[in-house]
Amino acid sequence: MPPKIATNPFLDVLSGQWQAVPPVWMMRQAGRYLPEYRELRAKAGGFLDLCFTPELAAEVTLQPIRRFGFDAAIIFSDILVIPHALGRAVRFEVGEGPRLDPLDTPEKIATLAAQADFAKLEPVYEALRQVRSALAPDVALIGFCGAPWTVATYMVAGQGTPDQAPARILAYSHPQAFAKIVDALVESSIQYLLGQLEAGADALQIFDTWAGVLSPREFLRWSVEPTARIVAGVRAKAPDAKIIGFPRGAGALLPAYVGGTDVNAVSIDWTAEPAFIRERVQSKVAVQGNLDPLALIAGGAALDQAIDDVLSNYAKGRLIFNLGHGILPETPIAHVERMIAKVRAWRS
Repeated sequence: MPPKIATNPFLDVLSGQWQAVPPVWMMRQAGRYLPEYRELRAKAGGFLDLCFTPELAAEVTLQPIRRFGFDAAIIFSDILVIPHALGRAVRFEVGEGPRLDPLDTPEKIATLAAQADFAKLEPVYEALRQVRSALAPDVALIGFCGAPWTVATYMVAGQGTPDQAPARILAYSHPQAFAKIVDALVESSIQYLLGQLEAGADALQIFDTWAGVLSPREFLRWSVEPTARIVAGVRAKAPDAKIIGFPRGAGALLPAYVGGTDVNAVSIDWTAEPAFIRERVQSKVAVQGNLDPLALIAGGAALDQAIDDVLSNYAKGRLIFNLGHGILPETPIAHVERMIAKVRAWRS
């Protein structure tokens, strides 16, 4: 008999094939809820040291695969490595998140490098190579970047803010200057994602965490259009590239995002209205999501009901089971195990 060729359910969904049992992984699945991560993180030094030490980043990426057997691994890194490669100082304050030198005036923006130094990102590529060599063929490896809008919000304010008002005001007041940041991020992201594919990534995700704070007009200008340029730029060199978009909080604007960007799948959060998603989004592309991370913390009957809701709403179409955002540090491991068992026992 000829050898059995391993299938990859995650990539099959992105390629247009329905799976009776949806593939499953979790955003931020490599992280603080795992004791093995906390142990390694304590030894690594700073957060960027962990990201930029290939052996450590690879190990962290593989930890949840070993423990849970997810259908996909996502490389351990951060969306702010692109500003770092563009010459901006990026640091992570313990308990407070990222800090950058703000680009909050047109004059400061004029100092931004037009091109990234991709030598600074070689450790990410090396981590990808190490992970891909360690993964079984039926487990996908996901590379990623932050969407230009979301990354720009941190670059303008120098940190995260509740509604990213500094970037929104700058984009309204000085759109040409703000566009310079976005343009640099678009071009750098294209090259960064192509480098990730070359290093072994099977698919890519573009995280637009702050898309939901934009008005419809600004959403098209600062979320859809830059993402579309990235997708087109990647596909110009890698025509078969599989790309997932995550414009968190986009709501009723999701169909415009799907139609405007040409992504293969879109990630949805837990506030999405199921009938709308099925009719206007899942009819066009695969969907990924959308379990509330707080339901995963709660566990018990509430978790079971939330999992059943995701599956009953979306599993008759192309679905990648995931959370509606990243897993939270206080999540019990037993609840993750329960989630995976329920998803894999599902039959449409």
